[in-house]
Amino acid sequence: MSETTRDEAVPHRPSDIRQPPPDLAAIADLDHGRAGRRGYPEAIYCEGKTPPQVAAIAAAVRERGSGPVTLFTRADEEHAKAVLAELPDAHYDTEARLLAWPPTAPSPTGGKVVIACAGTSDIPVAREALLTARYLGRATELIVDVGVAGLHRVLGKLDVLRAARAVVVVAGMDGALPSVVAGLVAAPVVAVPTSVGYGAAFGGVAPLLSMLNACSPGVAVVNIDNGYGGGHLAAQIAAPSDG
Repeated sequence: MSETTRDEAVPHRPSDIRQPPPDLAAIADLDHGRAGRRGYPEAIYCEGKTPPQVAAIAAAVRERGSGPVTLFTRADEEHAKAVLAELPDAHYDTEARLLAWPPTAPSPTGGKVVIACAGTSDIPVAREALLTARYLGRATELIVDVGVAGLHRVLGKLDVLRAARAVVVVAGMDGALPSVVAGLVAAPVVAVPTSVGYGAAFGGVAPLLSMLNACSPGVAVVNIDNGYGGGHLAAQIAAPSDG
């Protein structure tokens, strides 16, 4: 699978937003100083917000001017239309349901973040982690379909995994992959459970518990389907050292 091909997909064009955006002060208090305070900017979680609310936030981001990247996460098609109406050049990844503005990721610094994805069904969450780490300034690489049902596949990617400063492992079903990867690499592993799996996976609870009970040390776990959280933590781990 070519990561470049996915990122160079045909851009989405904005459509008219029929409802006027609400007064921003009534819905949000944007934290424009977060990047200066803790090194990483605020992201906008779109799920649960209406398109007009997202449009008002995007307009405020535009008025602030280009600066640290703003990510809009969990954006469905209507959310994306609302953002693109205000920020027409924003990058929109339909699979990750993520928009980024400014659209060009910063030049990478620090160490590399590798995202290992257990199965094809986990790719949307894996791509959210990938793009989060990339837009926070890290070199990134995605490897897919390396689940434990075929251990030869992950063993065939050891050179990539061992070159990483941090590894994000995204998996559903039994959630065994992070423990396997952590036993093969020196870098910290950020485990992201997904809601992929049959009924006894309980919407991601089973892989979450497996990851929390990982036998291998050096595994940190974020919440179910939280690709943004996994990518963010990995970007922080792989940040340039002050020395």
